[in-house]
Amino acid sequence: MEQNNFTEGAILPKLLKFMLPVLFAMFLQSLYGAVDLLVVGRFGTKADVSAVSTGSQIVMTITNLIVSFAMGITVAVGQRIGQKRPDDAAGTIGTGMVIFAVTGLLFTLISVFGAELLAKIMQAPKEAFSLTASYIRICGGGFLIITAYNLLGSIFRGLGDSRTPLIAVGIACVFNIAGDLLFAAVLGMGASGAALATVLAQLISVVISFFMIRRTKLPFEFGRHHLRPSSRHAATILKIGTPIALQDLLVGISFLVMLAIVNRLGVTASAGVGVAEKVCAFIMLVPAAFMQSMSAFVAQNYGAGHTDRAKKALRTGISVSFAFGVLMFLLTFFRGDLMAAIFSKDSATIRDAWAYLRAYAIDCLLTCFLFCFIGYYNGIGKTAFVMVQGVCGAFLVRIPVALLMQHFGGGSLFLIGLATPCSTIIQIILCFIVYARPDRRTPQRLAHG
Repeated sequence: MEQNNFTEGAILPKLLKFMLPVLFAMFLQSLYGAVDLLVVGRFGTKADVSAVSTGSQIVMTITNLIVSFAMGITVAVGQRIGQKRPDDAAGTIGTGMVIFAVTGLLFTLISVFGAELLAKIMQAPKEAFSLTASYIRICGGGFLIITAYNLLGSIFRGLGDSRTPLIAVGIACVFNIAGDLLFAAVLGMGASGAALATVLAQLISVVISFFMIRRTKLPFEFGRHHLRPSSRHAATILKIGTPIALQDLLVGISFLVMLAIVNRLGVTASAGVGVAEKVCAFIMLVPAAFMQSMSAFVAQNYGAGHTDRAKKALRTGISVSFAFGVLMFLLTFFRGDLMAAIFSKDSATIRDAWAYLRAYAIDCLLTCFLFCFIGYYNGIGKTAFVMVQGVCGAFLVRIPVALLMQHFGGGSLFLIGLATPCSTIIQIILCFIVYARPDRRTPQRLAHG
C-alpha cells in the first residue's frame, strides 16, 4: 500500500512511476486497435479498411463512454484510499461492478440490434455498408467482455496500481494480433475477422486477469457481500462518473459527426481518416497517459487535503508532456506520410491520411495542457466542469468549424481536421479561467460523499 501512496515523497518520480505503466498499457491498447487496421489494410480491400475505420470509431465511442463512466470508480476509490477509508473503497468497487454489468448488457443490445442503423447514421459508404454493420454487430456482441476488461483497469488505477492493467492489455494485445492474422489474413474474413479477434482477445484477457486478481493482495478485504448495489456508493460513482461519461459521449459524437462528414467524400477519404485516427492514437499517447494518471494521483492528494501538491502535479505533468508534444508535432506534420504508410499500401489513402494528420499535429502542442487539466479536474471532483468544457468545445467549435471547412474548403481534409485544434484552444482557455478562480470547496467535504 505504501508503494501506491501518492501523498508523500517527490512528485515527478512517483508520477512517472505510475504513469509509465499507464503509458505502456495505452500504447498496447493503441497497438491492439491499430493491428486490426494494419492487417486489414494489407490483406483486405479498401471497403474493409473503411468498415474498420467507421465501425471501430463507433465501438471506441461506446468503449470510451464506459471508461469515462468508470473514472467515477477510479476517483472515488482514490479519494477513499487517501482518506484512509478502505471499507468504503471496497463498497465502491462492489457497487461499481453491479452497475457496469447492467451497462454492458445495455450496450450489447444496442449494438447487436442497431448495427445497420448505426452504420446508416454514420453514412458508411455504399461499398462498405454491410461490412461496417457486421463489424459493429460482432464487437457489440462482446460488450459485456469489453466492459469487464475496462472496468478492471479503472479499479486498479484507483488503488494506485497501474501494472495489473498493463499486464491485462499486454495479454489482450498478443491474442488480438494472433487472431487478426488468423481470421483476416489467413481465412480472409476482412473486417469481420478483425472484430472477432478483438472480442476473443479481450475475453481471454479478462479470464486471465480474474485469476491474477485472486492472487493479488488488496489494501482491504473484499468479499461477495460487497457485490451488491449501495445507494450511497452508487450516488458517489454517478456524481463523479456521469458528467465525465456524458462529456466523453458528446465529444465522441462530435468526432463521429466529423467522420460522417468525411464519409460523404467517398471511400478513399473515409479510409484515409480511419488510418489517420489510428496514427493519432499513438501521437497522443503521452498526454492521454498523463490525463489518466493525473486523475488517480490528484484524487489521493485532494482526498488527503494536499491541494498544493495536487497543483504541483498538474504543472509537472504539463511540462513533461509538452516536450513530447513538440516532438510529435514535428514528426506528424512533416513526415505523417511515413506513419500512414504503415497502415495502408494505397497511395491515395496515404495522401488523405497525411492531410488530416497535419491538423492533428497542431493539436499535439495543445493537448498536453488540456489533457492534464482534465485529469486534474477529474481528480478533485470537478467533473461537471469537465463536461461543460468538453461539450462547449465539441458543439460550439468542432462541429461548426468542420461543417464550414467542408462547405468552403473544397473537400480539404486538412481544413476539416483543423476543427479539432480550434476546439482544444477554447477548452484550454476555459480550463485556465476556472483554475484562476479560488475553489471554495474543501477536501474534507469529500469525506461525507
